[in-house]
Amino acid sequence: MKRSIAKLYEISRKKSRLIVGLMSGTSLDGLDIALCRVEGHGQKTEVELLQFVTVPYSDGFRNSISEVFAKETGSIAQLCLLNPHIAEVHAAMILQALKNWAVQPEEVDLVASHGQTIYHAPKRYHERDEYSNATLQLGDGDHLAVKTGIITLSDFRQKHIAAGGEGAPLAAYGDYLLFSDVEESRVLLNIGGIANLTFLQAGAGFNEAFCTDTGPGNTLMDAYVKKHFDLPFDRDAKIARQGQRNEKLLKALLDHPFFKEEGSRTTGPELFNEHYIDHAQQRCAEVISPEDVLHTLAHFTVAGIVKCIRGLDCRGKISGFVSGGGASNPLLMELLREACPEMEFVDTSVLGLDPDAKEAVLFAILANETLAGSPELEGSSAYPWVSMGKISLPE
Repeated sequence: MKRSIAKLYEISRKKSRLIVGLMSGTSLDGLDIALCRVEGHGQKTEVELLQFVTVPYSDGFRNSISEVFAKETGSIAQLCLLNPHIAEVHAAMILQALKNWAVQPEEVDLVASHGQTIYHAPKRYHERDEYSNATLQLGDGDHLAVKTGIITLSDFRQKHIAAGGEGAPLAAYGDYLLFSDVEESRVLLNIGGIANLTFLQAGAGFNEAFCTDTGPGNTLMDAYVKKHFDLPFDRDAKIARQGQRNEKLLKALLDHPFFKEEGSRTTGPELFNEHYIDHAQQRCAEVISPEDVLHTLAHFTVAGIVKCIRGLDCRGKISGFVSGGGASNPLLMELLREACPEMEFVDTSVLGLDPDAKEAVLFAILANETLAGSPELEGSSAYPWVSMGKISLPE
């Protein structure tokens, strides 16, 4: 038996596994690296976050991704070059983080890499009958495995599409395993570039878990601030607080079929981008100050979230737990609490998980499930409980 295959088998049988979870989202701000100790599997999964860091991207690296990011057309050569290059950059970041934490690569069982989403194309958007749902993440797993010397699982979203989903959001799996509760109904809300939520009814099984994108999270606000104020984001919503909500603009922003659809759905910056803002402003036929636009964009993000929450089929009170960059935006959180006064919103640290690390940890959970298995959850009627991620060996 090949040594790596034998090691893979040994890892699957261990009581606990040391896994590095990676997440790089649509904000393109950096790579989240979470070092996790994962014990058990399925509903007996227990996770300890040992270390976490977000390594910022250089302007040059970010710009190289932006050349093809969320664009219908672009350079095939750039796509080809970026696939190994992103993996090589990420591998260097992983090795440096492990060195800083005094952890040897040989001690790590697995790397779970989300990769960098370049384009997300559910069939509802591309409307080409001969093609199915599609999504593309770059950052090749073989390059990561060889550069780090660690068995790597990557490209998780393709199996979800193959099993009938849209490739996103995948949070329902980890949210259910880590945060479902027999007494409390919970909404796990992640406000990243795109916002998504998982609803877990108290005492319900995985078949009843509901997960959906709600619309833009920070992506429109960040893009607008970068264009009009030359800042990466609006820290503490200082600029947005100088503005006021423009009702015409908010109505125009919400006037899209996405917000009329029912059930689970996905979206991305392919739809919600600078052109979307420009088109909405043109429909208003009035001059709106940049501060008012930014303030209204915050209301827009919250409106999408609230619409989804209002549509939940919940029996009793719901508690809200927030993660992602939006959890640190005081204006977003104020608007959310004002819109849903019957709910309490706190960040996921109350549940024992750093809200900034949550998504990276959830990919570590997916890798753990692929190796350790969860037979009690197989055959889900929502989407099959499938093993996700392609396995890359370092030798």
